Amino acid sequence: MKQKKPEKKLWAGRFSKSTHRLMEQFSASVGIDCRLYRHDIAASIAHARMLSRQGIITQMDFDAIEKGLLEIQAEIENNTFEWREALEDVHMNIEAALTAQIGEAGKKLHSGRSRNDQVATDMRLFLRQALDGICLQLTELQHALIRLAENEAETILPGYTHMQAAQPVTLGHHILAWNEMLQRDFERFQQCRQRINICPLGSAALAGTSYPIDREMTARELGFEGVSLNSLDAVSDRDFMIEFTAHAALAMIHLSRVSEELVLWSSDAFGFVDLGDRFCTGSSIMPQKKNPDVAELTRGKSGRVCGDLMALLMVMKGQPLAYNRDNQEDKEPLFDAVDTLKLCLGVFAAMFPGVKFNRESMNAAAEKGYSTATDLADYLVRKNIPFRDAHEIVGRIVGYAAAQKVSLPDMTLSQLQTYCPMIEQDVYDVLDLQGSVNARDHAGGTAPKRVKQAAIDARKLLDARNSHSR
Repeated sequence: MKQKKPEKKLWAGRFSKSTHRLMEQFSASVGIDCRLYRHDIAASIAHARMLSRQGIITQMDFDAIEKGLLEIQAEIENNTFEWREALEDVHMNIEAALTAQIGEAGKKLHSGRSRNDQVATDMRLFLRQALDGICLQLTELQHALIRLAENEAETILPGYTHMQAAQPVTLGHHILAWNEMLQRDFERFQQCRQRINICPLGSAALAGTSYPIDREMTARELGFEGVSLNSLDAVSDRDFMIEFTAHAALAMIHLSRVSEELVLWSSDAFGFVDLGDRFCTGSSIMPQKKNPDVAELTRGKSGRVCGDLMALLMVMKGQPLAYNRDNQEDKEPLFDAVDTLKLCLGVFAAMFPGVKFNRESMNAAAEKGYSTATDLADYLVRKNIPFRDAHEIVGRIVGYAAAQKVSLPDMTLSQLQTYCPMIEQDVYDVLDLQGSVNARDHAGGTAPKRVKQAAIDARKLLDARNSHSR
């Protein structure tokens, strides 16, 4: 069988021997970074247009480069493009194909740039696009949560600390707590986007270029808000990727916390929620099972994204300026973080509209555990009893109620007065679940009318976000 001739590298002028087969396999990244092809082609066209405008290449050369690159993009999208591992990465594959297609003009494209600023630009373009999609998904999920919060503004369930019933809250209030976490995630991503949206192209390998380039023009062509101010930093740091992945990890932690509550709430022990048949699975051996797989998988996948963050931090931690080949290892964890977060946000947004809450089970659970004990203590404080004394009195009352296996509202007035003569008939207003939540009538409180207003305010924030994006 005839051996295939070794692929000629575009950087091979310095070398007298061909690259070893194992070295090609070891150093190739095209199997991972080929997904950057659109961003690489867009950046190349913008760069070529600038070169033409500056007189570095001719208009005829630019026309041939643009036409050739768009044809290569079409080939890639039609799955007829041959990716070659020997050419290492997406950049060299596209450039080699371009030169083979249009000849000498293709060799001029790389004037005034390096793969170092090229890949930094591609990654910023990729991450900017990915981040915009993630923010849209966050908005969709927040809309679903706000609708649920409005519907459940008066539903009462126990609020927990240490997984012990603490005080009654409204379900709408609880759901809006989830929304607050996602709102902060959105804000962090938006702030991160500002730092991503800076163009490194023109920094070349590390020191800039001697060609009379116009970096601001290239930045405008690609929709960047400005250009990087230091060529060494622009080609070598990946802090924008680390920052994004840190925010992605935190967003996944938030989804994981929601998931944990859904897993608990959907169990028979709680019976608070039905996640719907379309987003649960069964058991291969136990026919009665309905497993909350979306929540469990999301809880598990949060660990992957945290791992992606650690991988990126370790890639960068020992690198001197400027570019080092270590940075080839930055793409796989970043792509995984993006893909995992988008997948989880998408399935959550699709699942929540079909979620059904069991209001009766929640209310029954709130009636257990003496969750209005704090209200009773506050009642005594309003009778001018110091809080610490009130706390002790209520503790003794709860101890008696637990021993007798009665709830606080079921205790007689005379029983309550045994512990404090200042307790009067109006105490039952605060021992009632509805009275307890209604009493939390302040900004950020769990009172139903406050929850309804908070949902309105949250929706206004999303609407303002949507109009601004348009």
